[in-house]
Amino acid sequence: MPANFDLVVIGGGSGGLACAQRAADYGATVALVEPGPLGGTCVNVGCVPKKVMFYAANIAGHVDDAPGYGFSVTSGGHDWLALKRSRDAYVRRLNGIYAAGLERRAIEHVKARAHFADAHTIVAGDEVLAAPHVVIATGGRPIVPAVPGAALGITSDGFFDLEARPRSVAIVGSGYIAVELAGILAALGTKVTLVIRHERVLRSFETMLAAALMKQMREDGIEIADHSVPAQVRQVGHHHELWTADGRILGPFESVLWAIGREPAVESLELARAGVHQYDDGFVIANRLQETSAEGVYAIGDVTGQAALTPVAIAAGRRLADRLFGGQAGRHLDYDMIPTVIFSHPPIGTVGLSESEARDLHGDAVRCYSSGFVPMYHALTEHKRRAEMKLVVVGAEERIVGLHVIGEGADEMLQGFAVALKMGATKRDFDDTVAIHPTSAEEFVTMR
Repeated sequence: MPANFDLVVIGGGSGGLACAQRAADYGATVALVEPGPLGGTCVNVGCVPKKVMFYAANIAGHVDDAPGYGFSVTSGGHDWLALKRSRDAYVRRLNGIYAAGLERRAIEHVKARAHFADAHTIVAGDEVLAAPHVVIATGGRPIVPAVPGAALGITSDGFFDLEARPRSVAIVGSGYIAVELAGILAALGTKVTLVIRHERVLRSFETMLAAALMKQMREDGIEIADHSVPAQVRQVGHHHELWTADGRILGPFESVLWAIGREPAVESLELARAGVHQYDDGFVIANRLQETSAEGVYAIGDVTGQAALTPVAIAAGRRLADRLFGGQAGRHLDYDMIPTVIFSHPPIGTVGLSESEARDLHGDAVRCYSSGFVPMYHALTEHKRRAEMKLVVVGAEERIVGLHVIGEGADEMLQGFAVALKMGATKRDFDDTVAIHPTSAEEFVTMR
């Protein structure tokens, strides 16, 4: 006989945990199925350990900047393995905190791989679970290309397994994971080559951001091999060569890292048994209420292919629980105006439409304001990292539909501006806000 619950959540990442915990707080009986470490990609091989590495890279930059402020300091080398051990211990503490949260809420944690027997019956190891509501929150994993020798490389998951910093690396990809890891490794002393298929990075973002980041990356010593399509990887002694489709040979490199995208982790779920439909690329089809094609089966987070961000998965999971168990009819996540930060060097913050997206929608009603400058922090430093900002506005009232910034502090300043845009702020609202001086953020309320 199956064990009966009000809700079964498949996946113990950010979205699955958020949904399960919120449902249990409402009094629902919940089972969460997760065979691996709790916290999913974000906690174990994503946001959390990546941000630790970002901080380490920032400290390396501050050491380089210190002479400008009168300090006589040197880094004395960097102990990568010591950092890894501290970082991994921090992650394990988070795993334990999540486990304690499940126990406190009486959520049954089933540590086994799950598959559907039917839409409301889940088989997980030796256990059979039944529930009127089932949530798919299994996330995604890095893609490895189907080219000869690809297995000689690593992915972002493998990056966090490295016990020593590679002296040279080819990072293949142009998205946020690729540029983040490139910046981290370069700051800590690795010779980095970024291999991209087209002419620029971050092709789905505001072009100003990509141009500014590429300029800074090159100034930081990162080589960008553009229009490079990988054809194979070859081992030459203890190093690797990356051969491109047009016959070039890049390298040799101590390591090759694939950062070419992510795919849904769904192959073992047997979704067809539940009647759950998928897109051609495998992502689960879900509507604005997170409902799949099977009644009572929902999908949240990266497995849906929609805005693959940890806070999005959390918000979707909590709103789903609010609707199913909290009496909040119609409650769902609004996918408009989702803020995004890229922890590149320097960091990027963006919310809303790019200029090109706005012009496609609104044509000549679009106007842009921009500003570029060297932040005051760099007034005394040898290396001058510029900041660039842009506001995209629409109509006579100049409603702000896009806000984009690259520069020191962009990651922290974006949250407040995102609230303003979500509330429908206009350029006049920004103009009427008193600036905080001297800061970089004040440029957004003083643009002309």
